[in-house]
Parts: sequence; C-alpha cells; structure tokens
Amino acid sequence: MHISKKSIDSLTVMTNIVLPNETNSLRNLFGGELLSRMDRAASISATRHSETRVVTASVNHVSFDHPIPEGGIVVLESKVSRAFSTSMEIYVDVWLDDPINQKKIHTNSGIYTFVAIDTDGKPAKVPELVPETELEIERFEAAKRRKELSLILSGRMKPTDSVELKKLFLGE
Repeated sequence: MHISKKSIDSLTVMTNIVLPNETNSLRNLFGGELLSRMDRAASISATRHSETRVVTASVNHVSFDHPIPEGGIVVLESKVSRAFSTSMEIYVDVWLDDPINQKKIHTNSGIYTFVAIDTDGKPAKVPELVPETELEIERFEAAKRRKELSLILSGRMKPTDSVELKKLFLGE
C-alpha cells in the first residue's frame, strides 16, 4: 500500500445516456437512478485510493440543482477528497454534456463516505491523501468539518470536543 496518494489517482469518469426507462413522469432522470450511478463512481474512486474492497458508509450530501432530461448525456466525475484512518470522503460532480451545442452544465454534486475493508471484513487502513489543486485543498479542508459534524450528529462526539467547527463558528 502507498503511504500517500493524490486526488487525481482516484479520478473516475463515467458517461451514460439517459434512457426512457430511467426517467420519471417529467421525462427527467430519476433521482434514485442518479444516486445509484453516483454511488458506483464513488465506489470505484474509493477502491482506487484504498487498493482494497470498500463499502458505502454514508451519503453525506446530495444536491439536485438541474434536471437531466431523457436522451441527455450524463458525466459523473468522482475523486477522493480526504482520507481518514479507514474511511474516505468522495466528492462526486455530475454534468449534463451537450456535445452538439458544446455546453456542459453542472447539475448535481454529492459527498459519499466509504470504508476500506480487508479480507476478513474488518476496516482497513487507507493511504493519506495529498490534495494539489485549489479545489482539492478546499474540499480536503472542508471534509474535516463535515466529519466532525457527522460525529456530533451521530452522538459519537460531543460538540465541545469539536476542533474544526469551533474554528469555523467561534474563530478559535
């Protein structure tokens, strides 16, 4: 296993066309269908980073900002945004690609958490992540705050034990 990896090492790009049986009554891609595609892309990114089997631990955030119509070309781009001890946060961006008019519209984004699993089904250590670009650094820093918030909401951390959220809200 590598000691550290870059975000680009986990880049996964999936491209599909929206078929009629994948749409709702408005002839737009079902939200659940999109979530499934996003989960698959994120799973591949997590596997590339951890070099082991992975399981989805949580879907932390998904935004549906723009409908994706039947016949639309959907491009999903996912990368590990931060690696913790045995878990990884994966950021997925979704685009509607219109090659005829040469337009690309950002339609959705999502943040997933995956846990690396060893051959015995136990959590496995993952390589640390070294962000490079401005966006990767921004997402890397924000991941720590999201993890603390998740731990607080699940009751596994007391709000008074937070470090990153105190910095954000109290300027400490």
